[in-house]
Parts: sequence; C-alpha cells; structure tokens
Amino acid sequence: MKIVTFNPFRTIGMPGIKYVKPERMFEDEERRKIAEADVCLFPENWQVNALVYGMKKQIFPSIQSIQMGFNKIEVTRGLWSVCPEHVPKTVILGRNDDNINRIFAEFPFPFVAKEIRNSMGKGVFLIEDHKQFNEYTETNPYFYVQEYLPIDRDLRVCFVGDDVIAAYWRINERNTFRNNVAQGAQISFDNIPEEAIELVRKTARDLGVNHAGFDVISAGGKFYFLEFNTLFGNQGFQQLGVSVEQKIYQYLQEVIVPS
Repeated sequence: MKIVTFNPFRTIGMPGIKYVKPERMFEDEERRKIAEADVCLFPENWQVNALVYGMKKQIFPSIQSIQMGFNKIEVTRGLWSVCPEHVPKTVILGRNDDNINRIFAEFPFPFVAKEIRNSMGKGVFLIEDHKQFNEYTETNPYFYVQEYLPIDRDLRVCFVGDDVIAAYWRINERNTFRNNVAQGAQISFDNIPEEAIELVRKTARDLGVNHAGFDVISAGGKFYFLEFNTLFGNQGFQQLGVSVEQKIYQYLQEVIVPS
C-alpha cells in the first residue's frame, strides 16, 4: 500500500509512506506522489475538497471527520443531527445586541462560552456575570454558549477506524471547570462506563467519523457530548501502551482499495 502523509508526526512507523508538505501539494513532484498514493493521510481541512473531488483520492481521517471536526460549530451541528438528546443546551449565534440579550434571557449564570476553534481547554470561559460575557463578545464574532453542568471529570473516548480503541477519565483536581490533561487533569482508567463507550461507537458510525477523540460527561444520570476532536492527544495511549499508528495502519489495510 502506497501512502502519502501530510502530518508525519501522526504516522510514524507506517511502511510505504511519503511525506508531502500541505502547502506544496500542487507542485509537480508532490502531485506525482499524491497521484501514485493509494491513500492520503491527515490532510488539513482546506486540502480536502481538492484531494477528494479533484484528485479523486481516498483520505484518512474521513472527510466527515475532518470537515465536522473543523470547529465546535460543525461538531455540534453534526451531533444535533444524530443524537440531539445527548448535547447540552447550546446556542450558536452571530454577534449583535439582540443576540447578546437573548443569551442573558435564556442562560442563567454561570454558563459556558467557547471560542469556536481551540483545543486543550483553551478558549473556554465560565461566565459568571454580564461583564465577563461582554468581554467574550469583544473578541468573538460568533457566540458559542452552553449550559453549565457541574462535573469534576469527563471521559475521553478515542474512536479510530471502526471502533473505540481507548477510553479514560480526565479528573479535575485543581478546582477549575476544565478537565483537559493539558490543564492539569489526571488520567484514570477505572470504572469506564460501557454505556458511554456504546454511545460513542454508535454516534461515530452514524456520522461516518473514523478518527476522533470524543469528550463525554455524565450529569443528572445521563451522558452528554461536549465535543469531539479529530486531532487528539496521546497521553492516554502512552499509559495504555497502545499505538494509534498501528491501529490506523491495520484499518487502512482492511478498507483501502489499491489504485
């Protein structure tokens, strides 16, 4: 199997692989590499249309994974389409005075406001008064506002290929509302609920997502999705001794039709 990767750090150790810098994909030599490849791995969002529709290439992650995972708005709309009952109350609005007033009317303090493109717990704000939200609106042309659900942990469930390959709790021990490992949360593999695993498995398959880390919380006896990230961290895999690259390569061998 001939493989082109646009992200060598996520494909270390795979055989038959060639690297193409994304910004050089239309140069003659790089186009030849792409043309000869059976599959192209980890393109950036802006590359997908040209690769899939123009160059007729098979890609991984799937086009659904990349395009829905591009920002929190697309993630949420995807989740609304298949499992709206598992999404916390969320509104997505453009910035204007009417929408600011709508937020204050619909969401009691505290609530959560997020930047639509960020990760590792950055760009997430607990809004406790009017002043904090007004500060958020000054730098965000789109409002992504979500109800606040008090939790001390969330569940990261990693779906690669056609199944869940790892799941772990991220436990908040620093008295903040962020549970990201990058923000100091601790990882635990104890008592992973099978119901949450099955929810992720069904949702990923329904959406056509084949590479994503899903963030799930339990509140009021029910599981909710916060988001999913197409490019997710590997801290949990390191502790489990799981090679994501090997899992991806095994999956590609099963599903990619050679040119």
